[in-house]
Amino acid sequence: MQKSLAANDGHQRRVLVVDDEKLIADSVATILNRSGFTAIATYSGTDALESIQEKCPDIIVSDVVMSDFNGIQLAKAVRSLCPGARIVLFSGNVDTASLLDDASVEGYFFEILAKPIHPVELLKALKS
Repeated sequence: MQKSLAANDGHQRRVLVVDDEKLIADSVATILNRSGFTAIATYSGTDALESIQEKCPDIIVSDVVMSDFNGIQLAKAVRSLCPGARIVLFSGNVDTASLLDDASVEGYFFEILAKPIHPVELLKALKS
């Protein structure tokens, strides 16, 4: 298990962006990179897990509904592999509320943002 960079140790916070829609993942990563973060985009939960095996990010921003497995499943795996990582989920699908409820019953609580999210709102949420 790799150690993530602390948010206040003078380093840019490393963000892993996960969305199976490449345009969204790349756009979010670009916005974050231009705003003081070090962000990389991955396009599936599988790719995200491979990436965090190499180095835990400080923050993971993930879509909930993805083709290989959902963002809640990814977030649970991340929580065990990188317990210090902040996990922020985003979704444009109202059905994700039940997934979040199921996760909370299991003791998992994750931040969620509505999709589409304005870049200013995303940055505000990540910097808080």
